[in-house]
Amino acid sequence: MEQPAKISENSQIQLDLKTLIMIVGFSISLATTYFTLQAQIDEAKRLPAPEVNKIEFDFKDKLTRSVIEKVEADVKTIKEDLTEIKSFNEKIDDRLYEISKKIN
Repeated sequence: MEQPAKISENSQIQLDLKTLIMIVGFSISLATTYFTLQAQIDEAKRLPAPEVNKIEFDFKDKLTRSVIEKVEADVKTIKEDLTEIKSFNEKIDDRLYEISKKIN
């Protein structure tokens, strides 16, 4: 059975120039991204919190209320339709019962 290779201070690693350039390029790219994000985070911390003014709040409130009213109207319509369907089904049941009485 073969022993696994041991890594020590005297171990040698052979990398070609292309691989070294890729490793350095990746490291530089990673560091650049990190520092850019840190700068953006610091800038965002210094900016004032967004304010919601009265007009914007009123518009959002009206929009929300109108959506709720539309949903309530739709629910009312659905309830009315359901009531009509139930009454129609009852009529059909009555007619079927009458027909089945005549046949028997």
